[in-house]
Amino acid sequence: MRKAIARTMVQSKAPVPHFYLTAEIGMDEAERLRHQLKRLHQVHPSVTDLLIKASALALTRHPEINVSFVGEAIRQHRSIDIGIAVGLDDGLITPVLRNCHAKTLGQISSEAKELIDRARSKRLQPHEYEGATFSISNLGMFDVDNFIAVLVPPEAAALAVGTIRDLPIVDNGTVTIGRRMNVTLSCDHRALDGMQAAKFLQEFKAILEAPLQLAVGDERR
Repeated sequence: MRKAIARTMVQSKAPVPHFYLTAEIGMDEAERLRHQLKRLHQVHPSVTDLLIKASALALTRHPEINVSFVGEAIRQHRSIDIGIAVGLDDGLITPVLRNCHAKTLGQISSEAKELIDRARSKRLQPHEYEGATFSISNLGMFDVDNFIAVLVPPEAAALAVGTIRDLPIVDNGTVTIGRRMNVTLSCDHRALDGMQAAKFLQEFKAILEAPLQLAVGDERR
Protein backbone atom coordinates (compact mmCIF):
# COMPACT_ATOMS: atom_id res chain seq x y z
CA MET A 1 0.00 0.00 0.00
CA ARG A 2 2.78 2.44 0.83
CA LYS A 3 4.39 1.76 -2.57
CA ALA A 4 1.09 2.44 -4.34
CA ILE A 5 0.60 5.67 -2.38
CA ALA A 6 4.17 6.76 -3.18
CA ARG A 7 3.65 6.17 -6.91
CA THR A 8 0.37 8.07 -6.92
CA MET A 9 1.76 11.04 -5.00
CA VAL A 10 4.78 11.39 -7.31
CA GLN A 11 2.55 11.13 -10.39
CA SER A 12 0.28 13.80 -8.94
CA LYS A 13 2.48 16.32 -7.16
CA ALA A 14 5.39 16.45 -9.60
CA PRO A 15 3.59 17.16 -12.92
CA VAL A 16 0.46 18.91 -11.60
CA PRO A 17 0.81 22.65 -10.80
CA HIS A 18 -1.16 22.99 -7.57
CA PHE A 19 -2.55 26.17 -6.07
CA TYR A 20 -4.48 26.58 -2.82
CA LEU A 21 -7.29 28.71 -1.37
CA THR A 22 -8.32 28.73 2.30
CA ALA A 23 -11.60 29.92 3.82
CA GLU A 24 -13.05 30.04 7.33
CA ILE A 25 -16.64 28.78 7.59
CA GLY A 26 -19.17 29.39 10.35
CA MET A 27 -20.53 25.99 11.37
CA ASP A 28 -23.04 27.01 14.05
CA GLU A 29 -26.09 26.46 11.83
CA ALA A 30 -24.73 23.27 10.27
CA GLU A 31 -24.16 21.74 13.71
CA ARG A 32 -27.63 22.84 14.76
CA LEU A 33 -29.10 21.14 11.68
CA ARG A 34 -27.26 17.91 12.50
CA HIS A 35 -28.69 17.85 16.02
CA GLN A 36 -32.20 18.64 14.79
CA LEU A 37 -32.14 15.83 12.23
CA LYS A 38 -30.85 13.40 14.82
CA ARG A 39 -33.54 14.45 17.29
CA LEU A 40 -36.24 13.98 14.65
CA HIS A 41 -34.83 10.51 13.83
CA GLN A 42 -34.83 11.35 10.13
CA VAL A 43 -31.16 11.38 9.20
CA HIS A 44 -28.04 10.99 11.32
CA PRO A 45 -25.46 12.78 9.17
CA SER A 46 -21.84 13.17 10.17
CA VAL A 47 -19.94 16.39 9.50
CA THR A 48 -18.35 14.64 6.51
CA ASP A 49 -21.82 13.81 5.15
CA LEU A 50 -22.71 17.51 5.29
CA LEU A 51 -19.45 18.34 3.50
CA ILE A 52 -20.20 15.82 0.75
CA LYS A 53 -23.71 17.17 0.20
CA ALA A 54 -22.51 20.79 0.28
CA SER A 55 -19.74 19.96 -2.21
CA ALA A 56 -22.23 18.26 -4.53
CA LEU A 57 -24.53 21.29 -4.45
CA ALA A 58 -21.64 23.71 -5.04
CA LEU A 59 -20.28 21.58 -7.90
CA THR A 60 -23.74 21.48 -9.48
CA ARG A 61 -23.80 25.27 -9.42
CA HIS A 62 -20.16 25.54 -10.53
CA PRO A 63 -19.66 22.64 -12.98
CA GLU A 64 -16.42 24.19 -14.23
CA ILE A 65 -14.78 22.75 -11.07
CA ASN A 66 -15.93 19.18 -11.80
CA VAL A 67 -13.37 18.70 -14.57
CA SER A 68 -10.07 17.01 -15.41
CA PHE A 69 -7.09 18.09 -17.48
CA VAL A 70 -6.47 15.28 -19.97
CA GLY A 71 -3.72 15.55 -22.58
CA GLU A 72 -4.31 18.98 -24.11
CA ALA A 73 -7.99 19.25 -23.22
CA ILE A 74 -10.27 19.83 -20.25
CA ARG A 75 -12.83 17.07 -19.73
CA GLN A 76 -16.17 18.06 -18.20
CA HIS A 77 -17.65 15.34 -15.97
CA ARG A 78 -21.43 14.95 -15.99
CA SER A 79 -21.44 12.88 -12.81
CA ILE A 80 -20.25 14.26 -9.47
CA ASP A 81 -18.24 11.41 -7.95
CA ILE A 82 -16.75 12.39 -4.60
CA GLY A 83 -13.83 10.56 -3.00
CA ILE A 84 -13.78 10.32 0.80
CA ALA A 85 -10.28 9.97 2.23
CA VAL A 86 -10.15 7.17 4.82
CA GLY A 87 -7.06 6.63 6.97
CA LEU A 88 -5.96 3.05 7.61
CA ASP A 89 -3.28 1.72 9.94
CA ASP A 90 -0.98 1.10 6.97
CA GLY A 91 -1.97 3.90 4.60
CA LEU A 92 -4.82 5.77 2.98
CA ILE A 93 -7.66 4.85 0.64
CA THR A 94 -10.33 7.02 -0.96
CA PRO A 95 -13.63 5.24 -1.63
CA VAL A 96 -15.79 7.04 -4.18
CA LEU A 97 -19.43 7.95 -3.66
CA ARG A 98 -20.97 8.09 -7.14
CA ASN A 99 -23.64 10.45 -8.51
CA CYS A 100 -23.66 12.66 -5.42
CA HIS A 101 -25.62 15.34 -7.28
CA ALA A 102 -28.61 12.99 -7.44
CA LYS A 103 -28.56 11.87 -3.78
CA THR A 104 -30.31 13.26 -0.72
CA LEU A 105 -28.40 13.87 2.50
CA GLY A 106 -29.93 10.70 3.92
CA GLN A 107 -28.74 8.62 0.98
CA ILE A 108 -25.28 10.14 1.18
CA SER A 109 -25.12 9.44 4.92
CA SER A 110 -26.07 5.76 4.64
CA GLU A 111 -23.99 5.03 1.52
CA ALA A 112 -20.91 6.86 2.82
CA LYS A 113 -21.03 4.97 6.11
CA GLU A 114 -21.22 1.64 4.28
CA LEU A 115 -18.35 2.59 1.96
CA ILE A 116 -16.13 3.81 4.81
CA ASP A 117 -16.81 0.66 6.88
CA ARG A 118 -15.87 -1.53 3.92
CA ALA A 119 -12.76 0.57 3.26
CA ARG A 120 -11.58 0.11 6.86
CA SER A 121 -12.10 -3.63 6.63
CA LYS A 122 -10.30 -3.65 3.23
CA ARG A 123 -13.24 -5.08 1.33
CA LEU A 124 -13.43 -2.50 -1.47
CA GLN A 125 -13.14 -3.45 -5.13
CA PRO A 126 -10.83 -1.31 -7.34
CA HIS A 127 -13.74 0.39 -9.14
CA GLU A 128 -14.96 1.61 -5.73
CA TYR A 129 -11.86 3.70 -5.01
CA GLU A 130 -10.88 4.94 -8.47
CA GLY A 131 -12.09 7.78 -10.67
CA ALA A 132 -13.24 10.47 -8.24
CA THR A 133 -13.95 13.83 -9.87
CA PHE A 134 -13.55 15.68 -6.53
CA SER A 135 -12.38 14.55 -3.11
CA ILE A 136 -12.68 15.48 0.55
CA SER A 137 -10.16 14.81 3.30
CA ASN A 138 -11.42 15.59 6.81
CA LEU A 139 -8.88 15.55 9.66
CA GLY A 140 -11.02 17.56 12.03
CA MET A 141 -11.50 14.61 14.36
CA PHE A 142 -7.74 14.70 15.02
CA ASP A 143 -7.74 18.38 16.11
CA VAL A 144 -5.94 19.48 12.94
CA ASP A 145 -6.71 23.16 12.27
CA ASN A 146 -5.48 23.43 8.69
CA PHE A 147 -3.71 21.34 6.02
CA ILE A 148 -3.56 20.92 2.25
CA ALA A 149 -4.54 17.94 0.12
CA VAL A 150 -2.57 16.55 -2.80
CA LEU A 151 -4.63 16.11 -5.95
CA VAL A 152 -5.09 12.58 -7.28
CA PRO A 153 -5.76 12.45 -11.03
CA PRO A 154 -8.23 12.78 -12.68
CA GLU A 155 -9.65 15.29 -10.17
CA ALA A 156 -8.88 18.99 -10.63
CA ALA A 157 -9.87 20.01 -7.08
CA ALA A 158 -9.80 18.52 -3.60
CA LEU A 159 -10.91 19.86 -0.23
CA ALA A 160 -8.96 19.56 3.03
CA VAL A 161 -11.05 20.11 6.17
CA GLY A 162 -9.85 21.03 9.64
CA THR A 163 -11.46 20.80 13.07
CA ILE A 164 -14.49 22.82 14.15
CA ARG A 165 -13.41 25.04 17.04
CA ASP A 166 -14.72 27.81 19.29
CA LEU A 167 -13.46 31.26 18.35
CA PRO A 168 -14.29 34.81 19.48
CA ILE A 169 -16.40 36.54 16.80
CA VAL A 170 -16.84 40.34 16.62
CA ASP A 171 -20.25 41.39 15.28
CA ASN A 172 -21.35 45.05 15.45
CA GLY A 173 -18.93 45.69 18.27
CA THR A 174 -20.09 42.70 20.32
CA VAL A 175 -17.85 39.72 20.97
CA THR A 176 -19.50 36.29 20.96
CA ILE A 177 -18.23 32.73 20.65
CA GLY A 178 -18.78 31.06 17.29
CA ARG A 179 -18.04 27.64 15.81
CA ARG A 180 -15.53 27.98 12.98
CA MET A 181 -13.83 25.56 10.57
CA ASN A 182 -10.97 26.08 8.11
CA VAL A 183 -11.07 24.45 4.69
CA THR A 184 -8.38 24.54 1.99
CA LEU A 185 -9.13 23.87 -1.66
CA SER A 186 -6.30 22.38 -3.73
CA CYS A 187 -6.61 23.00 -7.48
CA ASP A 188 -4.94 21.95 -10.72
CA HIS A 189 -3.87 25.24 -12.32
CA ARG A 190 -3.94 23.65 -15.78
CA ALA A 191 -7.72 23.21 -15.51
CA LEU A 192 -8.75 25.93 -13.04
CA ASP A 193 -7.97 29.55 -12.28
CA GLY A 194 -8.12 31.38 -8.97
CA MET A 195 -11.39 33.20 -9.64
CA GLN A 196 -13.21 29.97 -10.58
CA ALA A 197 -11.96 28.25 -7.44
CA ALA A 198 -12.78 31.27 -5.26
CA LYS A 199 -16.38 31.38 -6.53
CA PHE A 200 -16.81 27.67 -5.83
CA LEU A 201 -15.38 28.06 -2.32
CA GLN A 202 -17.64 31.06 -1.70
CA GLU A 203 -20.66 28.96 -2.75
CA PHE A 204 -19.57 26.04 -0.55
CA LYS A 205 -19.20 28.39 2.44
CA ALA A 206 -22.62 29.97 1.82
CA ILE A 207 -24.30 26.55 1.68
CA LEU A 208 -22.84 25.40 5.00
CA GLU A 209 -23.68 28.71 6.70
CA ALA A 210 -27.32 28.47 5.49
CA PRO A 211 -27.61 24.67 5.59
CA LEU A 212 -31.36 23.97 5.38
CA GLN A 213 -30.92 23.37 1.65
CA LEU A 214 -28.75 20.36 2.52
CA ALA A 215 -31.80 18.54 3.87
CA VAL A 216 -34.11 19.25 0.93
CA GLY A 217 -35.59 15.93 -0.18
CA ASP A 218 -34.97 14.18 3.13
CA GLU A 219 -38.36 15.18 4.49
CA ARG A 220 -39.87 12.61 2.09
CA ARG A 221 -37.83 9.77 3.54
